[in-house]
Amino acid sequence: MRFLALMIGLWTCVAGAQTYPSKPVHWIVPTGPGSALDVVARRVAPKLSDGLGQPVIIENKPGANSMIGAREVARSAPDGYTLFQGLINNVLNDLLTPDPCCVLNEKFVPVTRILSTPLVMVVHPGVPANSVKDYVAFAKANPNKLTYASGGNGAVTQMIGELLKFTAGIQVREIPYKAVGAEFPDLVGGHVGTAFLAPVVIRDAVKSGKIRALAVADKHRVDLMGDVPTMAEAGYAGVEGTGWNGIFVPVGTPATIVERLHKELAAALRSKEMQDDSRNLGYELGGESPQQFAAFVRSEMQKWGKVIKDADIKIQ
Repeated sequence: MRFLALMIGLWTCVAGAQTYPSKPVHWIVPTGPGSALDVVARRVAPKLSDGLGQPVIIENKPGANSMIGAREVARSAPDGYTLFQGLINNVLNDLLTPDPCCVLNEKFVPVTRILSTPLVMVVHPGVPANSVKDYVAFAKANPNKLTYASGGNGAVTQMIGELLKFTAGIQVREIPYKAVGAEFPDLVGGHVGTAFLAPVVIRDAVKSGKIRALAVADKHRVDLMGDVPTMAEAGYAGVEGTGWNGIFVPVGTPATIVERLHKELAAALRSKEMQDDSRNLGYELGGESPQQFAAFVRSEMQKWGKVIKDADIKIQ
């Protein structure tokens, strides 16, 4: 009887994979409506829907640094009908406050990266620095006088801020914020001196002189802000960090379903609309294979694990 039950289960799984999808697919976004992650999801989901021939329904499940959404997807059936839009914060959660239910590459199978966004170090004009070297010199002469905004413990903006402090040997006070982008009004108002933000968020403010861009925390300059050097060009190689996100499904999802999702997502990202967005908004599109995306996630784990250890970052 046990053997029969096993065979029935395997047949059901194979049959389900062969007919996938036969009903709507739910895409879980771990941030609120209108967030950068949500905007991306709503741009890509209609194209994925066209490719799959079924509705793709966006559901926002914000909270706990993206873990509320992750836990919900981890509890769902591994059948390709519930997708998780994981992001860099999930890697940092796995390093700082791991939840056994939701470890990327273990409890979640990578499908493909959606996009990556380089972050730019910006300062209020009141900060007496026109370059990163100026900034470091002032910080060394005035310990803890400068401040930087972060998304709180486990946020990539905290990681970059702490990495710069560690690399340059400076003391800068962290000002944590509870929501992504919440620091921008305070930066423009001079209530916090430094931030690490996406190019599209800061472009207009930089052009108008409300804030000053010092360096791109990536290996390459950004077309939107071509005159802003990279951190390496500014003298601080290795101080790099990007905001990225991608699609994951619960472990146990049939490989044929993972491959179908990858195929349709990659096609969606190759669309003219997404390519135009990439150029105009300053981000890099993904579309890599599940294996390549899994390797990318591992590399992020290794990189930020070292930063956390070297800078002695702990959840407070």
